[in-house]
Amino acid sequence: MIVTFQSPASGDVIMFGDVAQRMMKLMGKDVTDKGIVTVEQLPDAIARIKAAIEEDKQQRAGLSEEDLPRTESGGGSSRPFVTLTQRAVPLLELLEWSLKKKKPVVWGV
Repeated sequence: MIVTFQSPASGDVIMFGDVAQRMMKLMGKDVTDKGIVTVEQLPDAIARIKAAIEEDKQQRAGLSEEDLPRTESGGGSSRPFVTLTQRAVPLLELLEWSLKKKKPVVWGV
């Protein structure tokens, strides 16, 4: 499954379903096929994503490239490992642009 986060404020952010569900939870949203982060909810969602990014960076602090996993499981298969930070930054940028332009972020539409 693929999930696309959309806003008139910026380009779309496309994620695998399992990754998108994790981002929904991090933003404090229910995991649903369709959803919205309203303009009023954007500051909290941004703060939550930033906190998760910071926690991810702290957990990896001092680790070398060799210490990181090579693959991860997702959607029933194995794929190259990608950090939470790498996955969250595009969504964070979409949220920040949406707040700046006062536009909601939606998915599943």
